[in-house]
Amino acid sequence: MHYYEIALLKSPLEPLTFQSEQDIRIGTLVEVKLRNRAKSSQGVVVKVVEKPSFKCVDITTVSESFYDAMMLQTASFVSKYYVCSLGEALSVYTPFYDLETIEETPEIKCDIELSNEQQKAYNFIQKNPTSLLFANTGSGKTEIYIKAIENILSQNKQTLLLLPEISLSPQMEQRLKKVFKESIAIWHSKIQKKTKQTIIENLLSGKVKIIAGARSALFLPYDNLGLIIVDEEHDDSYKSDQKPRVNIKDLSIYMGKKFDIQVILGSATPSLSSFHKIPYIRIKKTFFDSEKQISFVNSNLELSASIIEKISQTLENQNQVIVFLPTRANFKYQICKDCGKSIECPFCSVSLSLHKNNNALQCHYCNYTQPIDKFCPHCKTGSIESFRLGTAQVVEELQNTFKDKVIQKFDRDSIKTNKELKRVIKDFNENKIDILVGTQMLSKGHDYHNVKLAVVLGIDSMLNMTSYKVREKALSLLIQIAGRSGRKGFGEVLIQTKNEDFFNNYLQISDYEDFLRDELKQRVDLYPPYLKLARVVFSHTNHILAKQELDKYVQIFSNQKDVELIGFGESNIFKVANKYRYELLLRSKDPMRLVSLLHSIKSPHASVDMDSLY
Repeated sequence: MHYYEIALLKSPLEPLTFQSEQDIRIGTLVEVKLRNRAKSSQGVVVKVVEKPSFKCVDITTVSESFYDAMMLQTASFVSKYYVCSLGEALSVYTPFYDLETIEETPEIKCDIELSNEQQKAYNFIQKNPTSLLFANTGSGKTEIYIKAIENILSQNKQTLLLLPEISLSPQMEQRLKKVFKESIAIWHSKIQKKTKQTIIENLLSGKVKIIAGARSALFLPYDNLGLIIVDEEHDDSYKSDQKPRVNIKDLSIYMGKKFDIQVILGSATPSLSSFHKIPYIRIKKTFFDSEKQISFVNSNLELSASIIEKISQTLENQNQVIVFLPTRANFKYQICKDCGKSIECPFCSVSLSLHKNNNALQCHYCNYTQPIDKFCPHCKTGSIESFRLGTAQVVEELQNTFKDKVIQKFDRDSIKTNKELKRVIKDFNENKIDILVGTQMLSKGHDYHNVKLAVVLGIDSMLNMTSYKVREKALSLLIQIAGRSGRKGFGEVLIQTKNEDFFNNYLQISDYEDFLRDELKQRVDLYPPYLKLARVVFSHTNHILAKQELDKYVQIFSNQKDVELIGFGESNIFKVANKYRYELLLRSKDPMRLVSLLHSIKSPHASVDMDSLY
């Protein structure tokens, strides 16, 4: 009889011991029966052990699927650093299974000629195992990526190109497929199950050598991964908000060092941590000659007369306009003009957002929806007024002003599939749409050929968020949006803000590299990248019990050596999905000491977020 430790997939339990007459290799996917459960559970064999003193249950099924050494070692790191079980860490992976491999891979040659600037950058990334490509919008990062991929394929290795969320730029997909043809596959959560299965088979057989996709693409079965590219590496969507709360960019860097994989990070506005820690090369020269004019409008959040006038001029010149807002609903908050109260979600302590097309108020945390009230539910007399503008309201106002123009909304409510994303961008680039109104999706690396004006509304709201990264996020987003205007020739950017001095300094007088250096000085001894932050949230349907759990750990953490408790209390969003939330924030210059302390938390109501972005 053989005895094995099994890590149960998606389970918070530590590995459990089971027995089998079979000799099973480490990493094999198996099925086991747990006491008091009718259904079998899947698990992974992680260790061979001696016969224990207690009675063991048999492993019921041994599958052909398995997790290789790189998966097991990386999952072990994830479970320790991001504070979750090994089973939870392994559950995000797609396992291997045996397939016949294709012996011959067609040789791929691309005919892209790099400019002198691009060649310097390419030489730099080849000299550094992990590097940062700090390249201005329009400077030709994609060509450098393609050359780096070509080099890896010539060594018969695989490449992973990571992009934020599912909004893989159709232009990049088109360009990659044009060069790499059948050797590349696109991977994200919206792809159908059958298509995913085909991609995995092609990856295992060797037909597919390059995967381009979102976070989950890192966890596919690669047997010879030679290069990981993290495009738009500054994007916060690389950090998962569910267990395991992994930062995919950071995990890529870890895998690069651990398994001798080349890593390239790319961004026009790199994160402060990457700028500080990773060798970088700067490319300022853009591929096409362009000239930007940046203007500021000191007004409340509205489509003021001066903004309308500027849009009108641009349209008269047969050019296109993009309008950016930080929120997708018509109004972020609905407030009573008599009593000043907003309409809140009954399950979450956040105001409901108005979605006019559905004639409803919706919570963006738990998706609770209710009809629009004519009168305030608190005082029963006052009418509800809007507090912050949103995409649908802007579209409506623009349609009333420019009746003969085509105006399209571009946010997650209106663009739900990759197919819709491609259709809208194709229509926009073919001048079938005059004005595109959207949220952060507008900034995601899309090329807009005829945009000569970018209007930015509501950027100040980002500076008012409760995060140590607010200045970095707001400026980065603004530069990304500004980069969509005037890709070729002249372009204007119109920014509605009451913080002109801050934005003007780094957009016109100085530059993003200067901002990063200034911001580094502000963070010394306070925030990352100089120390580590962790956030622990205690949530319960009974707010007294949640508060008791918080108080217990506040006492434990108050006098710890090398770890500082820097804040605690109600979470900014106090109630989500009927659970009350309290949180504490820890920081330390000693990552291992901090991680060790986080592992000491045994509360079933605690949620740990290592390297928190908040």
